Amino acid sequence: MSAQQVVTNPVIPGFHPDPSICRVGDDYYVVCSSFEYFPGVPVFHSRDLVHWTQIGNALDRPSQLRLDTSSSGGIYAPTLRHHDGRFWLIVTNVARGEGNLLFNATDPAGPWSDPVRLPGVPGIDPDLVWDEDGTCWCTVAGVSQVRLDPATGETLGEPRKLWSGTGGAAPEAPHLYRIGEYWYLLIAEGGTERGHGVSIARGRTPAGPFEPGPANPILTHRSTDHPIQNTGHADLVQAPDGSWWMVLLGVRPRGGTPGWHVLGRETFLAPVDWVDGWPVVGKVSPELPAPAWPLRPGPGAPVRDDFDQAELRPCWVSLRERPERLCTTKERSGWLTLQAAGDSLDADDAVFVGRRQQHLTCGVRTLVDASEGRGGLAVRLDERHHYEIEATAGAVTVFARVGPLRTEVASAPVPAGPVVLGLDIAPQPPGDARTGPDLLSFGFEEPDGTFTVLATLDGRYLSTEVAGGFTGRVIGMYAAAGTVRFDWFDYEPGSSA
Repeated sequence: MSAQQVVTNPVIPGFHPDPSICRVGDDYYVVCSSFEYFPGVPVFHSRDLVHWTQIGNALDRPSQLRLDTSSSGGIYAPTLRHHDGRFWLIVTNVARGEGNLLFNATDPAGPWSDPVRLPGVPGIDPDLVWDEDGTCWCTVAGVSQVRLDPATGETLGEPRKLWSGTGGAAPEAPHLYRIGEYWYLLIAEGGTERGHGVSIARGRTPAGPFEPGPANPILTHRSTDHPIQNTGHADLVQAPDGSWWMVLLGVRPRGGTPGWHVLGRETFLAPVDWVDGWPVVGKVSPELPAPAWPLRPGPGAPVRDDFDQAELRPCWVSLRERPERLCTTKERSGWLTLQAAGDSLDADDAVFVGRRQQHLTCGVRTLVDASEGRGGLAVRLDERHHYEIEATAGAVTVFARVGPLRTEVASAPVPAGPVVLGLDIAPQPPGDARTGPDLLSFGFEEPDGTFTVLATLDGRYLSTEVAGGFTGRVIGMYAAAGTVRFDWFDYEPGSSA
C-alpha cells in the first residue's frame, strides 16, 4: 500500500487529549484539553481528516481563562459544535471556583467570546446539542443532562440521570447526536488508563430512555498487546461523502513492564461503519487505509522559530499565565525574553514557554543568552518531574527532578556569551522487562560546533506511569533568575518519529 493510501496515527500527535470534532462544509475542526497551560484549548483545522494545522487557541486572554490550579488541573474535555452560524465551545475549568464555561465565535481561529458561566451545570465533560425545536441540551459525565439557554447560561429544570454505560468505572465524555431516526449517546467508561473504552446507547428523544448497544464496548484495547492503548473519549463526525469517522484519545506505551507513555494522550482517527443501526468502529492502528477523497497535506510546522513575530505562534504554551512583563518578543527584536519569577521549574510560578513533544524521536536546540540571569532548556511533565540543562554566565548544568529528589547531574564551563543548548531524545535499545521507553541526552555546542553531551537520562521518570496526571511532555525554555533571552528554537523530528 503506497504512502498516499495510508493514514499515520496519531493524526494529532503529542499531548492532545479529549478531542472533540465538528465539520462545517468541507472543513473540520478539532479542540483538545489543555489543563494548566496558557493559552488554553488548542484549535486545529483540516480539509481531509488526516492533516491538521493548529490555527489558534480558543482561550487566549485572562478574561477567558484563570488557572489558579495545580498541574493536571485547569481545562478539561471541551466539546466543539456549530449551530445557527456560530461555533460553540463548552468546557470545564476545574480551577477553584470556575466550573463549566461556554464560549462562542464566528471563526474558530478566534477571537472567542468571554465566558458565559454555567453554575447550574454540574460535573465535568460537558456536551452540547440542539434538537429540532431549537432546545439546547447539555450532557455531562455521570451521565446526566439538563436543558440550557446558551445565551444566558441559565439551566431549565434540574439535571436528570440518563444512561451510565455498561458498569465500567468513570462513565464520562458523553456526546449526543441525532442520526437518522435515533438519538445516540456515546460515552467513555473504564477510566482513561488501560481500561478505557467507548460505549453507546440510543433513544427516540434526546432525553431518552436509552437502549444500550448490543456490542458494547464498541471500542477498547484493554487486555491486549496492541501498540495503542487507553483508547476512548471519542467523538463522531460525518464526512461530505456520507462516511463516518471517529476521533479519540490513545497512548503509545514503550519499553518494558508496565510500559511507559511519555507524549501524553494523543488524538487518533478510526473509520466507522453502521450495521443494523449501530456504529461499528474500525481498527485504531498506527497505519490505516486513508479516506476515499484526496489527501491535502499542509505546509507542516517549521523546524526553527526565530521569534521574529510580535506574538508567539499558537503551538507555544506557558504555565497558568503569560504576562508580557515576564514573556515577550518585543523587548529585543528577534529574541524571546523571559524574566524569572519562581527560582526553578519546581516552583508554581516558574516562567516557562514550551511546545508539546510530538515525536518519539526528536532533536532540540536553542541559542541562550544568560548573561543577565539563569535559565535554559527543559523537558517538563509537572513541577515534580522535569529535566533541564541550565546556563549561567560561564557554565551549563544538567538537573533532574524526580518526585521529592532534585539532583545536579553534570556541569561544565563554557565561554562567556550566548551558548547553544541541546537535547536529543531516542528510544532505549531493547532490553529486559525493566527497560525504559527512551533516553534524553542533554548537552551544549562547543565553539567549533561540536556537540558535547553532558548527561543521558532515563525517560521513564518523565512518563505518566511514574508522575501520574493527565498531561504529556512539554519541551521549552525557562528563566530561573534575572533575565534570559533566546534567539531561536529548533525542534526537529527524528527519522523514527
